[in-house]
Amino acid sequence: MAKKTGKQIRAEIKKLKTRKLKNRLKKLRALTEAESAAEPQTVGAPVVSPLAPEGGFPAIPPIAGVGFATAAAGVRYAGRTDVLLVRLAPGTTLAGVFTRSATRSAAVLDGQAKIGRDSDAGAAIVVNSGNANTFTGAAGVQAVQAIVQATAAALDLPAERVFTSSTGVIGEDLPVDRITGAMDTLVTGLTQGASAEDAARAIMTTDTFAKGSCAELPLGNGRVRIAGIAKGSGMIAPDMATMLAYVFTDARVDRAVLQEMLRRTTDRSFNRISVDSDTSTSDTVLLAATGQAEAPAITDIASPEGRAFAAALEVVMADLAQQVVRDGEGATKFVEVQVTGAADEADAHKVARAIADSPLVKTALAGEDPNWGRIVMAVGKSGARADRDRLAIRLGPLNVAEAGRVAPAYAEAEGAAYMRRAELVIGVDLGLGQGTATVWTCDLTHRYIDINADYRS
Repeated sequence: MAKKTGKQIRAEIKKLKTRKLKNRLKKLRALTEAESAAEPQTVGAPVVSPLAPEGGFPAIPPIAGVGFATAAAGVRYAGRTDVLLVRLAPGTTLAGVFTRSATRSAAVLDGQAKIGRDSDAGAAIVVNSGNANTFTGAAGVQAVQAIVQATAAALDLPAERVFTSSTGVIGEDLPVDRITGAMDTLVTGLTQGASAEDAARAIMTTDTFAKGSCAELPLGNGRVRIAGIAKGSGMIAPDMATMLAYVFTDARVDRAVLQEMLRRTTDRSFNRISVDSDTSTSDTVLLAATGQAEAPAITDIASPEGRAFAAALEVVMADLAQQVVRDGEGATKFVEVQVTGAADEADAHKVARAIADSPLVKTALAGEDPNWGRIVMAVGKSGARADRDRLAIRLGPLNVAEAGRVAPAYAEAEGAAYMRRAELVIGVDLGLGQGTATVWTCDLTHRYIDINADYRS
């Protein structure tokens, strides 16, 4: 057989690569066509996240002193409600936490300026979806003022007791006339009273399911209720607090106590989640206490009543926060990151966030790859104190690494089998102290790219 020249060998290699590439493209094209055929084509009917809570939206009882109304104003979406009006009874106490983004929206700035004022007057919250009214200059400020004035006039409220939120596309002027033009419909709708689920659906953007949670607890000789709704799916790494949450209770709570409870609980709920490590310009959590329950007033956060109420509030807010992660854009895995043994709580949180935010970790989760080396990487880059030879890592019940190297009993096949679950736990022990932290996150799939590449089109 004649010896082949270098040129002939290179030509054959090129031909082989071309053939392999064509076969690969053919397979990818077939896969894409199959996925497209499986997806519904109806606009406004997204596939519900596979991680959505079983049973759908919970049965949320009415909260005395709280009324909902929704309208389809056509802010951006056709054929669905996109504006929510909440009316709160006179005497309602309000607390709020807001994004610390340097480019926060006009609605956030307005809410920050108003929150914390005592008043016996009623109050209102107006929320629109589809347009964030952010980075819109003076027009954005004027839009907020117009909504506030229209709402205040329609409900006979002081302007400082009207709060607004907007969520959706950044950089486009808010069609404010569509919202103010729907005010009569909204006010009339208060007489029928929309449900909490109706309210949750009106504030959705790329969400695939409405999010709600509730709790009831004995307080003194009476009982109080807590209920909340939230929206959020992408641009999720809150820093306060496109994530919004509204929580209501019929308890009577001193304003300063309510604000401190909300701040603490937000740090243990919404500030412990991440979908994509991006902080929205619109993040807002408002907590309203109408004081209409037959129960003693809470005037001390450290009192038995204060501690019981705060515990129930945390259950509701943590549930809402986890639902946001479960609806992460394109998510197929719900992941709890547990960090122990850190030098202090701040270091534990740094490590947990570094793992939860890492694209490399999140894509490994999506590919069901037990690539624990990426967890090691995230620990190292976190900025927290760490010692290689004290570090331990586990995937659920599996000890993966210990004393600075792979655990002797760990089997890669077991790790791969565990990663096929829809709900996962990543555990890291730093072996340095008593600091602990838990953060909830999800995987990062190609669907996330699809959603955000087409978001404005």
